[in-house]
Amino acid sequence: MQAMSPLVRSFVAHFGEMGSRWGINRTVGQIYALIFVSPQAINADDIAENLEFSRSNVSMGLKELQAWRLVRLRHLPGDRREYFEAPSDAWEIFRTLAEERRRREIEPTLTMLRNALLEAPTCEEDRVAQERMRGMHDLIELMTTWFDDVQKMDSQTLGQLMKMGSKVQKMLELPGRIGRAVSGVAAKPASEA
Repeated sequence: MQAMSPLVRSFVAHFGEMGSRWGINRTVGQIYALIFVSPQAINADDIAENLEFSRSNVSMGLKELQAWRLVRLRHLPGDRREYFEAPSDAWEIFRTLAEERRRREIEPTLTMLRNALLEAPTCEEDRVAQERMRGMHDLIELMTTWFDDVQKMDSQTLGQLMKMGSKVQKMLELPGRIGRAVSGVAAKPASEA
């Protein structure tokens, strides 16, 4: 593999910095960014050389990325080395990240909340705490149900939904406006109508 261009180097550096904000270390973020923009699958030696990382750091980073299902392992005919590639479709990456975060973060929280809500409150503090936990549980359940529906959408439909933005809110408010308008007309005396 040839040396990174200034454009790729900038992207890789930025992704490393952002990785720490997203809960992964800088090294893993840079490894992922390099794999993502590589036009073909890349092996660990080339990754280490381009990023000037130790081979062991690259191996650990690749294992973490595989655990997150963000990179795929490939073998090339006649080559015993392992090559890695990332999906090029941003929607596929988003879906994978969302599924993994749900599995690692949301589901354990829902389990804890369900268990806490099954407990009989022993005092007023517990009753208040459970009431608040129930609100959190219900919100997370609603979000996971919505997430399941969104995950079933194809990328084009999902893109259209996201582009709608605040138009969805206006559309949801429409029945209330129509109802108020109809009530206002019905409330007027026949001579004014």
